[in-house]
Amino acid sequence: MEEYMTTNVQKAVIYCRVSNKTQTTRGDGLGSQETRCREYAKYKGYEVEKVFTDDVSGSLIKRPGMQAMLAHMSKHRKNPRVAIIDDISRLARGLDAHLQLRGAIAKAGATLESPSIEFGDDSDSVLVENLLASVSQHQRQKNSEQTLNRMQSRLKNGYWVFQAPVGYRYQKTSGQGKILVRDEPIASIIQEALEGYACGRFQLQVEVKRFLESFPDYPKNRKGVVVNQRVTDLLTKVLYAGYVESNDWGVNLRPGRHEGLISLETYKKIQERLNGNAYAPARKDINLDFPLRGFVSCGECGHNLTAAWSKGNTAKHPYYMCFKKGCSSYRKSIRRDVIEGEFEQFLLSLKPTKELFNLALAMFKELWGYRLEFQKNHSKSLQLDMAKSEKKIEQLLDRIVDAESTSVVSAYEKRIGELQLEKQIMQEKVANCGRPLRDFDESFRTSMDFLANPHQLWATGRMEDRHAVMKLTFTDKLGYIRGEGFRTPETTLPFKALGGFCGGENKMARPGGFEPPTS
Repeated sequence: MEEYMTTNVQKAVIYCRVSNKTQTTRGDGLGSQETRCREYAKYKGYEVEKVFTDDVSGSLIKRPGMQAMLAHMSKHRKNPRVAIIDDISRLARGLDAHLQLRGAIAKAGATLESPSIEFGDDSDSVLVENLLASVSQHQRQKNSEQTLNRMQSRLKNGYWVFQAPVGYRYQKTSGQGKILVRDEPIASIIQEALEGYACGRFQLQVEVKRFLESFPDYPKNRKGVVVNQRVTDLLTKVLYAGYVESNDWGVNLRPGRHEGLISLETYKKIQERLNGNAYAPARKDINLDFPLRGFVSCGECGHNLTAAWSKGNTAKHPYYMCFKKGCSSYRKSIRRDVIEGEFEQFLLSLKPTKELFNLALAMFKELWGYRLEFQKNHSKSLQLDMAKSEKKIEQLLDRIVDAESTSVVSAYEKRIGELQLEKQIMQEKVANCGRPLRDFDESFRTSMDFLANPHQLWATGRMEDRHAVMKLTFTDKLGYIRGEGFRTPETTLPFKALGGFCGGENKMARPGGFEPPTS
């Protein structure tokens, strides 16, 4: 008798839904819906068999929880279940979606019930149900419109409203809401990468990629790498220059309320490099093992030395060699430790004299003062240029009104965008005129330390640092003759000005500061 009563208890399932995952983790919407549905089931004498949940928009039909509930009810069609929802809006927030899901529930042999509304098949009940579904749809659309309008208005005021990009995080600020702030140490890593690409320290995007991958703190994918598209996004996002824009919403370039990692001028240099240079990935395995590859040529024929691992009887051995047919050194290998060891000794021999070092320091200080004074006077000419750009923009806008050709309008709009970018750069320069970002000692310490000891940067072992040493120290590729060594190279102007090669008792400038020791 007891078994008979148990089998005749009406089985029910509960369906709960919130609009997104944030509501699942930060709120108790699902829990409160389930509690209300269980109270209703207890009142009706139903046995709750299972609870199904979703955290997606009510405008969607294909939801994991809903599909699982329909499959469960179809499986027990012979013993129809009752599906309980807290409110009609939990089923769907759209009339079309509501009707389709109602049909799917009926097809599964189940009935729909709710503590908020009584569902029926008569015309009046269907009318009320459809009206409530339409009202729910209207509320969803209205909320979406209001949210979109507020986001657009906030973006026009210079606030970023989308997901915080890598290097930034949102922080609540009194009177401003959530604004972007630097997310250290990632922000400093990105700043160095962007400035390095702008100035030519990184020639290729793949070099930026490897630079980012060298930092454990920088976010990577599951394979532990930074994908190429992420690097491209990094280089093309004007947000890092402290500006915001959105072509989809018709919001043109304007200063943001957040701190930029780079200047707008640096951003423009990056875009010019991207538009002028094709992306050519380099072979990672070869370059990391052979840092001189691409910078050293054969002293006999002038052809670039290549490098590879040669397989011996017991192990592999690294060699440089010339592959130019007809050359006297063709396929004659040079041990890696020999050529790279000679190169390091060569770097250590670059020692400027103390007198010339102090003279250069005095010249730099004098030039620094001159540039500060020049920048203060330069502000007036920049303001005149800004007025000219503004006038050109107004003229182009007038031409757009009179233009009939779509291609002509597009050309005018493109030119207006370029002028607006130039105007923003000039505004940035005017704001910074006469205000150096760093003082003299901080600005020149790194460069003077490098001139005093270029080998120190090479010794870091990082590929981008070693490439920087080659580019900053030598004007051309180094010629190497097998069995003899390096030919006399052409060094860059700073090393020539500081005395080139100096032997004898001359000492290297100390890295602790610019002032020479007193004893």
